[in-house]
Amino acid sequence: MGYSQQPTEPLHIPVEIVSDEEMALIEAALAATAGPAISPVRFQRTARSIQSITLLSKRRLSSETGPIGDIEDAVGFRPTQKRSRPAYSFLHRFRRKRGLSVTDITATEWCEKQMEFFLLLGKPEATKAMKAGVARHAVLEEEVVRRVKVRVKTPEDAWALKFINFMVGVNQLLFDGLTRELPLLGFVEGIWMVGVIDEIRMPVTETEKSPTLVDTKTRARASLPSEPQRRNGRLQLMCYKYLWDNLAADKFPSRQFFDFFALNPHWILSEDIRENTARSGFPAETLDDLIRYFRNACRTLPQAHEQLLLRYELQEDHSLLNEDQFEYDSDWLKGQIQGSLEFWMGEREAKYTPAEERWKCKFCQFASVCPINTNNSDGNST
Repeated sequence: MGYSQQPTEPLHIPVEIVSDEEMALIEAALAATAGPAISPVRFQRTARSIQSITLLSKRRLSSETGPIGDIEDAVGFRPTQKRSRPAYSFLHRFRRKRGLSVTDITATEWCEKQMEFFLLLGKPEATKAMKAGVARHAVLEEEVVRRVKVRVKTPEDAWALKFINFMVGVNQLLFDGLTRELPLLGFVEGIWMVGVIDEIRMPVTETEKSPTLVDTKTRARASLPSEPQRRNGRLQLMCYKYLWDNLAADKFPSRQFFDFFALNPHWILSEDIRENTARSGFPAETLDDLIRYFRNACRTLPQAHEQLLLRYELQEDHSLLNEDQFEYDSDWLKGQIQGSLEFWMGEREAKYTPAEERWKCKFCQFASVCPINTNNSDGNST
């Protein structure tokens, strides 16, 4: 079994919702660490012994109390120049103490104008197809881990759970060859970004050491995704690889992490957290202790495989519709992220989706208020 935080009163857990049939409704679901929301986090296994690792390999630790939110989707890269963060930018207004999620990057690649509406007007209601996709991901996760509840009291406790989930997930990957829903965290030109990888597979041969990153998309109909949808999915997986590789290269600025999220590295963690870290084989008194274990774990990681895998399933029976295996393209990825950050940092106005992809508008709940549908704009800016 696994662990999750015990709430004093019911709390709603924000989740990332992605529907491939209605990709225009991509949701950047990310809760602030200083806010009242909380997130599920995994607690799976220890490195103490093969027996204890096997015993804990199907545990998940999730948090239900404390001022922390879901860590969703992130990537990092080294910028070519320093960017300022004006107070009027969307980053400052909506992600100042959250960082960006990978979904924030993919949603702006899909349509920046839609993301602008999403931020200013609020998220649309989740559709039946979107809910089915979320449910399927929960089932896939439960095949590998199961949740256990743990009480947390502070942001330090909640972040501790996330780092625990990363480390036990890595142990599960190394010993079982498979892990799912692995949380990631990265630092991008002064901006923190977060992510959760659907699935990671270790190779079965002794000569190949690089893990393969996998993302599963669900389809409401037995049809293959359009090229823009495949492109968006590829961008998402490339972001995960970039972040994974940065962690494997030990590129995690601890001091900036504590400063940005206003965390006390020497705060004594709750008794529940300390008990579970001890069971996990990395006993820790403080968040700083856990960060040291986390960085040591990162140093053991190989770089992810250059080949990435997108899977498309039919929602009705979970049958496999298609697999898209493609190669990582670092230059293309960095160009996409740079373009997205121009929007988020207020360096330019939001772009409309290109003319050849205007079919996306029929799936967009903001279509009736979008200027592209009400005037003769050239679609280059607002």
